[in-house]
Amino acid sequence: MPIKSNTKGADNMIKTGKELASACVDVAKNYKTLYVMGCFGAPMTASNKARYIQGYSYNQKATPKAKINGASADTFGFDCVCLIKGLLWGWNGSTGKIYGGAAYGSNGVPDIGTEQIINVCKNVSTNFSNIAVGELLWMQGHVGIYIGDGLAVECTPSWKNCVQITAVHNIGQKAGYNGRSWTKHGKLPYVTYGASEETAVKVPAASTAKVESVSALPTLSKGSKGATVKALQILLIGNDCSCGECGADGDFGGGTKAAVVKYQYQNGLEDDGVVGPKTWAKLLGLGG
Repeated sequence: MPIKSNTKGADNMIKTGKELASACVDVAKNYKTLYVMGCFGAPMTASNKARYIQGYSYNQKATPKAKINGASADTFGFDCVCLIKGLLWGWNGSTGKIYGGAAYGSNGVPDIGTEQIINVCKNVSTNFSNIAVGELLWMQGHVGIYIGDGLAVECTPSWKNCVQITAVHNIGQKAGYNGRSWTKHGKLPYVTYGASEETAVKVPAASTAKVESVSALPTLSKGSKGATVKALQILLIGNDCSCGECGADGDFGGGTKAAVVKYQYQNGLEDDGVVGPKTWAKLLGLGG
C-alpha cells in the first residue's frame, strides 16, 4: 500500500460529515494501518509499540502483539472509535509526531468510547434508508463511519486487521467487500450535515407513498428476488425486524421470512411469512 505524504495542515479541521467520510477513505486507501487497541493514529515506532502493548491487555495477546511488533514504523495504529477521534483531533499522517499529528482532546471532541459515542449523536435511527454521508455506524462494542454508496470505513481486527472499506449489509451486499449489519446510525455532534451530504440510498418506488394501492404490489414470499424484495427488506429493517446478515440484498431468503413473520406477529397480522396486501398496507400505511 502506498504511503501518502502529509497533506493536511493544522488548520484543516474536519467540519462536515462529508469531510469526515473523505478523511476515513483517505486513511483506508493511502496509509498503512493496523488495529491497535487504544491507539488514535500513532506510528508504530519502537517506543509506541512498547507503550500500546504495555497499556492494553488486548494488545498483549499473542496474535495482536506479534502483529504490532512486526509492523513497520510507517504503519499507523487505530482502533474503531479512535480512528474517528484521531481524525477529529487533527491526525495528518505524520510519522514524525507521536500521535501522527493528532492533538488529544482537541477541537471540542472529548475522549469518548464506543458505548457512549452513539448516545451523543443526533437523529439516531435503525432505519438505514435515509442515512447521510459521515454518520456514525454503531453496534455493541464497535463503530464505523458511513461513506456513501452502501459502504463504510471501519478499523477492525476482522478481515484485513486494519482501517478498511466494508459493505453496510443493512443497505445491501457489495461485490468485493466484506461487510456487516449495524444496529444504529446517527449524526455526530462534532461535524455538520447538509442536505447535499445525504446519500443516494433511497427506498425503491415500490415502497414509497407514490404507490396508491397495495393492489399494485406483488405478493412476495421465500424465493422472490428483485428490487421490490429489497424495498421490503429496507422497510422491515427500519421497523427493527432484521433480515439477517445479508441485509437488504433483494433475495427473499430465510432471514427475510423470519423478519416478515416477526413484523406480522407484532402487528396483529397472520404470521405466515408471506407479504400480501394486508402486510404491504401495514408496512406502507396504505389502504388495502
